[in-house]
Amino acid sequence: MTKIALVTGAGRGLGRNTALSIARHGGDVILTYRSSVDEAQAVVAEIQAMGRQAMAFQLDSSDVAAFAPFVERLRTALRETWQRETFDHLVNNAGHGEYAMIEGTTEAQFDGLVDVHFKGVFFLTQALLPLIADGGRIVNLSTGLTNRLYPGFSVYAAVKGAVEVLTEYMARELGSRGIAVNTVAPGAIETDFGGGLVRDTPEVNKQFADMIVLGRVGVPDDIGPMIASLLSEDNRWITAQRIEVSGGQGI
Repeated sequence: MTKIALVTGAGRGLGRNTALSIARHGGDVILTYRSSVDEAQAVVAEIQAMGRQAMAFQLDSSDVAAFAPFVERLRTALRETWQRETFDHLVNNAGHGEYAMIEGTTEAQFDGLVDVHFKGVFFLTQALLPLIADGGRIVNLSTGLTNRLYPGFSVYAAVKGAVEVLTEYMARELGSRGIAVNTVAPGAIETDFGGGLVRDTPEVNKQFADMIVLGRVGVPDDIGPMIASLLSEDNRWITAQRIEVSGGQGI
């Protein structure tokens, strides 16, 4: 049976690359996007061109009240498109970055990061649990910044640290259903994260590259295929792990 993956925030960046990589591995993909329907539909079209099924739903991952109606839309889509009641893999990728030193961080920035990266991950996963197949997989995205410090990302990294602990609890509590739960922690990647800080600021790019054993910052193609591989049957015995994909950042 074809595996179905739900990837949040998959209209661009790492989410987009992950969705496409899953399709290349033979999976069907349901993706969410927050605001850009055109970007999301472009990803859907790319996946369909591979001969896989895909669809996109609008979802603000910070809006817990939106999760219940989203689950009902998803349930209908599973029945009508796949003739199934469940999907197999959840990738909690949606997110954003805020670059701010501690003394300059606003309450709005703080709350925004918590709502999307921690509260949203917790309550969306909770809402989706009845639709995740036994023996399925959950991947939560974290960051190399939980272990390798870079001033200006204190709140972002702290929230991702909470996600790493949450991942272990999810793995423990869902293990009886055969659901494996892991964290993937990318290192510095050239995307529009944080306003494109790493991608578009040469001095920052070099600072991170100098920390990395392989001598360069990452690109989305370094992350998406790894997540797709983690979801494969070859990695069915991996759970409750934090897997850093950073080119050896900071060792």
